[in-house]
Parts: sequence; structure tokens; C-alpha cells
Amino acid sequence: MIDTGSLYDLRPIAWLMAAGVLIALGPLVWVWRRNAGAGPARRLHALTVLTLFLTFDLTLFGAFTRLTDSGLGCPDWPGCYGNASPVGARHEIATAQAAQPTGPVTHGKAWVEMVHRYLATGVGVLILVLAAATWVVRWRRRRQPAPEGEHATLSAWWPAATLVWVCLQGAFGALTVTWTLFPAIVTMHLLGAMVLLVLLCIQAVRYRQAAADRLPAAVSPSLRNGLLATSALLLLQIGLGGWVSTNYAVLACTQFPTCQGSWWPPMNFAQGFEIWRHLGVTGGGAPLDFSALTAIHYVHRLMAYAVFAALGLLAWQLRRIPPLRPQARWLAGLALLQLATGLGNVLLGWPLAAAVLHTGGAAALAVVLTWAVCESRRGAAAAATALDSGKAPGAPHNNNQREAAA
Repeated sequence: MIDTGSLYDLRPIAWLMAAGVLIALGPLVWVWRRNAGAGPARRLHALTVLTLFLTFDLTLFGAFTRLTDSGLGCPDWPGCYGNASPVGARHEIATAQAAQPTGPVTHGKAWVEMVHRYLATGVGVLILVLAAATWVVRWRRRRQPAPEGEHATLSAWWPAATLVWVCLQGAFGALTVTWTLFPAIVTMHLLGAMVLLVLLCIQAVRYRQAAADRLPAAVSPSLRNGLLATSALLLLQIGLGGWVSTNYAVLACTQFPTCQGSWWPPMNFAQGFEIWRHLGVTGGGAPLDFSALTAIHYVHRLMAYAVFAALGLLAWQLRRIPPLRPQARWLAGLALLQLATGLGNVLLGWPLAAAVLHTGGAAALAVVLTWAVCESRRGAAAAATALDSGKAPGAPHNNNQREAAA
């Protein structure tokens, strides 16, 4: 008879979930106490904003984990050599570190990797609570209408979709380890973090609009299209940046604005953008040419020029619309930060602080662009009607209009 207990040891994942619950308890208690006496919509909004903030922090810590080569600090998943923490795996880690003192497994890298997993699980628990609480509130509202003056909650499908996405993100995190930093998986893990930030930002903005009982600002169709196109361009650029980082192609060009003393250095695009392959080799197993790394780096650099110009133009256009001026200022400042940290990575030899800030700037741009998209709506005619009636775009509207816009 087979002993299934020896085949499936659930203790590491149980300890990981317990750590996530403990980490999430602090933010949950803080939200509950700070909003004691408030309606459920306000508590859900506060929890969404806090979860967005902690997810952004997790994205920065994930960048730190990747950039310090700590992704394989514990080469199994979800535990560390089958243990809940590096403490229980200190013998295995010491053995691996003795064999390779600067290799992928060291005591320090093991702790960085496990702390990242603990924090990620904590964020997952918060998103689970957010989804469950939203569904409970919606169920109660169907049975008993909300008191007058209490704002409506967001559709429960948004937090449900966020919960599904964070589970997918967790799967990509596991594959990142078990597939030993497979470049396509690591890049998708980064893009998944950006999508998670976007989903949470949408919910936070919609709750704020419901609390203020107002519609998004009406903008011209061309500006609305520009917002959406710039958002798509940014997502593509973040994917290219992740591809640069996961293939360690940052130092393929150490000059600016030229690369290797040329405006068009030797580049192997076929190898560089062969997506499904292991790190450092082609799909056939041959070592990757340096020209392939150059192609990866230079395409990201060329795209950066287009993204920087698009962000600058968009910020200039948004500043003309009073409700969207905060987003314009943020976009301009973050674009300059990305330029400075990108140049710092190239000219200063990829310093850790600049590299982490570069990822953080990209995440912040994704959040701000999402904020701008949610705070705007297509409709020049609607804007003219509002101005003629003496009501500025973005001013409070009746409940039927607000619900139609949501």
C-alpha cells in the first residue's frame, strides 16, 4: 500500500498560507479600526487602496529579488528544501553555498526569496478577503436596500477577476522557480504584476467616484484614444524591459546614445526574440550570441524613445483639463524618472538602486495611466453640454448617470 503522506507533504504550503494570513491581519485590522462606523462601501474602498499600495511594494520587492539573483535562493516551491523557512533548511543551504559561494543558493538569497513569497501570499489573502467581502455586501444589498446616503459598491466581478488573476500570478511565481528562471515565464510574471496593479487601480478609482457621486471627466475622442494607445505602448515597453532584465541584456550596450560605438550595432533579432527557450541558450541548446543580447537591449531603447515622446505629449494634453492635471504632473515626473534611471542602468553599470527604481517607475506609470483612463470618458458633446449647463466635467451627477458610466 502506498503511503501518500510521504509523496505529498503539504506542510510547506500550509506554513506559507499561515504566514500570509498573519501578514494580512495587520492591514485588515488597520482598515477595520480606521473605518469603524463607516459603511461597507467605504471600508471596501479603504481595503482596495491599501491592497493596491502593498501590491506596488510587492512589485518593488519582486524586482529586488530578481535583480539580486535571489529567485533561486530556495530552488523548490513553496517551501525551502521542503521546509517552511530557511531556518529549517540551513544545512542544505550551507552545503549549496559551500559548493558555490556566490551561486544561486545562499543564506541571504534564501531569505530574500522566502520573504517575497510570504509577502505575495499576504497580498493574495487581502485580495481574497476583498473579493469575499464584496460578494457578501452585494448579497446583503439584494436582500435589503442600502440606507439613504450610503454609496453603492462596485460590481463584485472586478474583485473576483482580481482574485483569479492573483492565483495565476502565484502559478507564474512557482514556475519561475521550478523552471529555473525561464525568461518567458519570468517576463510574464512581471507583466502579471502590472496587470494586477491595473485591476486594483480600476477598483480604487471607481469606488472614489461612487463616493463623490460623480462621472469621469469628458474628453475628446482623440485624447481618449491617445490615453488608451499610450497605455498599450507602455505595456509593450514593460514587456520589452522585462525581456532585457530576464536575459541579463542591460550591459550589452554601455554607451548612450550609441551602442558599441555605433548607431546600429550588430544584432541577431532571430535569436534575441526567440521566446520559448532557456536562459542563455537558443531553442536548439546552442549558446546565445552576444549580438542577440544587443538586439534585446537596443529594441527596448528604441521603444523607450517612442514611449517617452508619447508620455510627454499626453501629459501636455491632460494639463489642459483641470480634473486630469494631477495625472499630467505624475506622468511628466515619472517619465523623467524613467529616463534618469534607464540612463543610470546603462552608464553606471546597472546599479541595484537604479534598477529597482526603473521597475518601480514602470509600475507607477501603469497605475497613473490607469487612473487617467478611469477618470476620463469619451464625449466632447457631453463636455459641451455640461459646460453650457454650468456644471464642470467631473462634477456630481445623479445615481442613474453614475451607474451607467460604471
